[in-house]
Amino acid sequence: MAREFSTVGVVGLGTMGAGIAEVLARSGLSVVGAEVDEAAVARGRGHIEHSTARAVGKGKLGDSDRARLLGRIRYTTALSDLAGADLVIEAVPESLELKADVFAQLDKITGPETVLASNTSSLSVTEIGVHTSRPGKVVGMHFFNPAPVQKLIEVVRTVVTEPDVVDDVMDFVARLGKTPVVIGDRAGFIANALLFGYLNHAVRMYEQRYVTRADLDAAMRFGCGYPMGPLALLDLIGLDTAYQILDTMYHQSRNRLHAPAPLLKQMITAGLLGRKSGRGFYTYDAPGSPTVVADAESAARSVVDGPVRTVGRIGVVGTGTMATGIAEVFARGGYEVVLRARAMDKAEASIGKVRNSLGKSVVKGRMSEADAAATLARIRPAVEFDDLAETDLIVEAVAEELSVKQAVFAALDEVARPGAILATTTSSLPVIECAAATARQSDVVGMHFFNPAQVMKLVEVVSTIATAPDVVATVHAVCETVGKRPVHCGDRAGFIVNALLFPYLNDAVTMLEAHYASADDIDTAMKVGCGLPMGPFELLDVVGLDVSLAIERTLYNEFREAGFAPAPLLEHLVTAGRLGRKTGKGFRDYTG
Repeated sequence: MAREFSTVGVVGLGTMGAGIAEVLARSGLSVVGAEVDEAAVARGRGHIEHSTARAVGKGKLGDSDRARLLGRIRYTTALSDLAGADLVIEAVPESLELKADVFAQLDKITGPETVLASNTSSLSVTEIGVHTSRPGKVVGMHFFNPAPVQKLIEVVRTVVTEPDVVDDVMDFVARLGKTPVVIGDRAGFIANALLFGYLNHAVRMYEQRYVTRADLDAAMRFGCGYPMGPLALLDLIGLDTAYQILDTMYHQSRNRLHAPAPLLKQMITAGLLGRKSGRGFYTYDAPGSPTVVADAESAARSVVDGPVRTVGRIGVVGTGTMATGIAEVFARGGYEVVLRARAMDKAEASIGKVRNSLGKSVVKGRMSEADAAATLARIRPAVEFDDLAETDLIVEAVAEELSVKQAVFAALDEVARPGAILATTTSSLPVIECAAATARQSDVVGMHFFNPAQVMKLVEVVSTIATAPDVVATVHAVCETVGKRPVHCGDRAGFIVNALLFPYLNDAVTMLEAHYASADDIDTAMKVGCGLPMGPFELLDVVGLDVSLAIERTLYNEFREAGFAPAPLLEHLVTAGRLGRKTGKGFRDYTG
């Protein structure tokens, strides 16, 4: 029979503890909130009263409901008042010594069947539990901030936690209206373990001046649909908190990718902690404010300042999904487009796909029939490279094979007019290798569109060591003309988005491979806990496991970073022909 948790204690009424107490009281439970002294109790009570008053103001809670909620919470400065609790949730500061001391005291005060839970986000629940005589009844219950709003709770089982305790806590979390996931006891659990490796990688990328803060954050928002860019998210979390979590993870994993980037320590030492201090990676109008204001980096000279070349007609080489989408984007933006294919029927078939796409936009009321007809009329099919002689910008979008792309660039070098810009849409190959096939390396640049090109806003503009400044400025201007958000980076594997995204996806596969958590729980944790549009395994199956493996191998071969080595499980699935949705089987099986 499942345990009945009717009276719940909360130790620590800071931001998290107060939020947890509010969640419990909202669900009709009797709550006893404990703090070290009356001043701390007053602060905790103030948190809850302010939060619930705000909920009333937003129409999410009635006045009478608020009064009943507040009436269910009793405050104390004596842990002995928790003696009758069925469950006690500890939410004191993230110190192992402090938490161990709280658990040792609770062990003596509470009944032998009382379940003790820690809200730690990164410390070992096992190490906390051994300070009691009941480690089998100790679990982690990691709420996310703000607790009244965030749905995810990570339920952490140690190697000695009794299975029925885990089951009862999972049922309890569901009754709170939250989404539980169960995992083993490892630093960072699911969400933080995957999130903070990615955030740390982003800091290193910025630290190396590979990309500006604005472009880095824009790349992940527009390229992956993330709710916030990594640097803005670190400012929200707090750089000191992030450093602490990364340091804890590194000491458990010894994974160099978890070793906090030196820049984090420097910024913390300088007092740049993020929003709470008024300045972190960005500058805010006041401590605690979310409003970003201009600073020295905002005013810094842009990579796109300077003269631009005239672009009136654009060539697109290729007839695949990307080439067709790119041709449509340019034509919608008012450019004359020459779509070059190996055969006229292929070119006309691609233009037919553009016609269908435009027709859907007309049906949905997004453009008029006249505009659709005018857009289609701007695209001209071609078979010979000579037909691209009068274009000002030529975008190559053929198969992702270096030899194929180099052959195209060599052919373009023969026919393109002097001053024409040659661009490649490669997502992972070195742009300079394409440029080397020409006698005009300064005119070659990367323009990495995202799929589907008609929908995705991001274009990564990739400069090689030879790319001329006016080429970069021109491509930037063209992107803005067609309604895209250009971001700038250097010519190295993965550029911005793939270099940040695929190590994170690989970490998720490694986590699954270690039987640390299920694919469903990992996907749920990242969607519900971090607000990502897709979980890592959903995304891998959509991208294609073979494509993902190829990108991960490229990253590993470029950076020689042990943590980038593709997880064996991913390699085995590809070998077995489980490539994701396109084959009907990947990390999951698909029907229809």
